[in-house]
This record gives sequence, C-alpha cells and structure tokens, in this order.
Amino acid sequence: MAKSPVADRNNVIRPPTTKAKSNNNSTKHRMAKLAIFLFTISATALFFYLSEIQSLHLRSPPSSWFSDLIHTNASSSSSAVVTTGDQQADDEEHRLIIDSMTEKLRQSVTFLPLKDLRYSPVPLEGHTWFMSSLFDFQDEDGGVQYQEFPFVSDPAKGNSLGRLLCLKGRDTHDGSWNYYALAWKEALPVNATLMKGLTFVSYNHYDYGNIWHGLSSLVPFVAWHRAHRCGDSSFPDRWVLYHWGELRLGMGLWLQTLTEAIFGGEGPPRVEGFEGIGEDQPVCFEKAVVMRHNEGGMSRERRIETYDLMRCKARVHCNVTLDRRSTDDQGVPVIGMTLFLRTGARSFRNESAVIRVFREECGKVDGCRMQVAYSNNLTFCEQVKLMSSTDILVSPHGAQLTNMFLMDKNSSVMEFFPKGWLKVAGVGQFVYHWIASWSGMNHRGAWRDPDGNNCPFPEDDRRCMSVFKDGTIGVNETHFSQWAQSVLGEMKARKLEDAKMTVNGNNFEHVPKTCHCG
Repeated sequence: MAKSPVADRNNVIRPPTTKAKSNNNSTKHRMAKLAIFLFTISATALFFYLSEIQSLHLRSPPSSWFSDLIHTNASSSSSAVVTTGDQQADDEEHRLIIDSMTEKLRQSVTFLPLKDLRYSPVPLEGHTWFMSSLFDFQDEDGGVQYQEFPFVSDPAKGNSLGRLLCLKGRDTHDGSWNYYALAWKEALPVNATLMKGLTFVSYNHYDYGNIWHGLSSLVPFVAWHRAHRCGDSSFPDRWVLYHWGELRLGMGLWLQTLTEAIFGGEGPPRVEGFEGIGEDQPVCFEKAVVMRHNEGGMSRERRIETYDLMRCKARVHCNVTLDRRSTDDQGVPVIGMTLFLRTGARSFRNESAVIRVFREECGKVDGCRMQVAYSNNLTFCEQVKLMSSTDILVSPHGAQLTNMFLMDKNSSVMEFFPKGWLKVAGVGQFVYHWIASWSGMNHRGAWRDPDGNNCPFPEDDRRCMSVFKDGTIGVNETHFSQWAQSVLGEMKARKLEDAKMTVNGNNFEHVPKTCHCG
C-alpha cells in the first residue's frame, strides 16, 4: 500500500516511496517517473495558489488549472480502460493527492470584511471600502463598472481566476462583521451553501427606500443587463443588498415595482436575507455580479440608453398606452404641464398662489393642459401615467423629481428650493440637474427662496443645513409668471418642430409593447 507524502526540513512535499520494482520492468519504471513528475507539478501549483488565495492578489491565468485537474482526474477515474494492479494503485494515490489538495484549498479560503475600515475617510474613492481588495471592469467605453464571478475566459476580466464569490454574515448594523471571499467551485468553504443562478449584489452608500438613492443603485444593473442584450442569462434570480456593508432586507415599494417592471419574474424581486443559514455559514453563488459605484464612470450616452430602457419597461409594465399627439387636429401643440407638489418639508407655503400663477400662464397658451398632483398619494403606475402625459414638470426639490425620467425625452423641469440651500447643501442639491441630463431631459433652472428661517450661525456654516433642509418655499409671482412663459414658449416651439417631422400630421406617440435592448 502506498505511503502518504511527507515534508522535508524545507517544507517541500516529497512523493511517497514505493518498493523497488524489477529493473527489467521498464514500462512500470516510466510510469513511476511520470507519477513523480505529475505530483511535483501539482504540489508546486498548490503552494502557489494557496499564497494567492491568502493575499487575494488577483492575476489572470489563461485557464482554471484546478478545475481542469479535477475534471481530468475524474475522467481518468471513470475510464473503461483495463488497468493493472499497479496502475490502479497509482490512480488511487493520485485521487488521494487531489482530495488532499482540495481539502487544503477548502480550508485556506480567507474571508475579509465587506467594509474595510482603513478607507473610512474616503469610502467612495477608488475600489471603495466595500470589497476593497477587488477590481472593477468596464465592458465598453463609458460603460458601467462592475465585478463578475466567476470569470476565466477573458484575461481582462480575470478578477476571480475562475473562483466563485462567497459571503458570510448577515449583520444589519456593522458591515465590518460581514465578510467576502473567493473560492473554487470544487473547494468551497466548509459548510458552504451554493446558490444557483445569477445573483445581483448591490452596494449603496445611502439607502433603498428613498427613490432617488434606490434608482441610483438600480441603474448600473440595468446598464449591465442592457449590455448583455437582455439575454436570459442576464436576469437575476435574487438580489443581495448592502448599505455600508450592512445587509438590507428589502427595497422601497417604488424601487421594488420598477425592478419588477424591468426584470420581470413572478412577483416582486427576491431580496436575499439568508434565512435558515447560520450566522457563520458561508454562502457561495454560482454566478454573481457586483455593483458598488452606482452610475459612476458611465458616459452620458450609456446613461441615456439605460434610462430609455427603464422608461419603456415601466410604461409597458403599467400598460400606459396613451395616444399622445404633438399637435391637435388644428395643428396646435399639445403641452402637458404638471405641478408635482409636496406636503411638509420643502412644500410651498402658499401653494394656492403657485397653482394660480401657473394655471394662468398655461391658460394663455393654446393646447396647454395643466394638472396638479401630490407625490405622497400615487402608486408607482399612477406616477408613470402622470409623467407620460407631462412635458413640463414643476416641482420643489425632493425625491419625487426622480420620476422625471419617465417623461418623454426633451421634456422640461422647473425646480424650487427653500432658503439657504445654495451655500450649505453641497453637490447633492444638483442631483436633479444630473438626472435630467442623464435621462435626456432639459433642466430649466431653479428658483431659490431668499426668505425663510434664520440660522443662528453664519449662513455659509454647514450647521445651518439642519435649519434650512426642511424649510418651506415662498412665492414670487412675477418671477414665476415670466419663467413659466419662457418655458412654455420653448416647449411650444419644439412641439411645432416635431410636428413638421411627422407624416400627414399623424403624430401619435404610441407607447410600444416591447422595448429595444442593446
């Protein structure tokens, strides 16, 4: 019976010794030399990859040597070729060696914290503090940044060296207590659960309840889905959501419905909570796509294409089949103006006066139709229908403005702020300028109320944001009136120009039943 391998003082594994065979048996002698050579190569590769796994230093090999080795051994073991007793002993020895290698790899899987506290001062820069040891990839110029596991065939995507992504822990309060690792499919961590299909893993620095922040986390997955031409293999079986590395167990209803509209499936998207899995029990994914930069790095062209797909999918999902005309039967442009109002923080102090001003200006333009709606009492599909009939959106700064991407492209947005935001709110106050640009809309400027609550500190002191953030907005009837006239005039001119490009005045704007992808 063959002896087990041993290590010398240099910690190099030597092949087992066997009883000497007859020098006349040249065939068996050659086989023994071949076994020694194969074992030496395997042992060297084992130590090399153990060190690679320990450091998670990721370089791209041309192929998955470990998988090939396993499959080659399995094929040879199942071969119908009749072997001699010595050959059978050698095969058994090789199997034991590979089993030993597999177990060593299994035990060597190293889990690192999802949230790397070393990068706390700059959590969103570079690789971010989420899965900080790994690199991102872009399929195309201006495309979305993502990680995909496993990936072997393309050296540029060799992040995982053919390994799967594994996660451990489900802490909802401290992301440094949740962990990630990479592991070969044939050598998953001890007690690991393998989840089949495609898993989307999302990192959001904010939350999944606010529709703006939720949309920002969804966009890169839609962009990846679109880049893969919406093929069957690009639809997720589940979502794993993280905020600062902390597990999140659900989405807001608006985001949930939009996700369902885009990716389909039977019912709402499945958000993984790892129910029935122990706190320290790893979970590995057959295929996983990770996003941690939201829309960061995407070009405006790629973003517009992505928002086009989301708009179309939302309208189809909500069965919005409005037959809108650029002009009516008399050639008069049809313009939809919507006042999308808030209650509470950042609402208008005298909303009746605001409604009156815009109603009067709309009434002066033939074909203008104004409607007033509140963001807190509409379902997702009601919001889709409302935006689909809106050419000019008038609304205070707030999450409800996220719905603007559901309007037809080249629609206009008018935004309003309480006192103090310009000096102390930071770049976040411009998010609706950005989404207007990214989704193909026209942001027609913002009005900033000069009056409001006073701050006990200098007005450029960041502490004043706690005073100004939830302030209300006044009214300047003269300015609002002139502003409305300008935006309505521009929209009328565009509608007339659009009408010239239609055939025989048949300028219905049908909502398609299928959406172009890729």
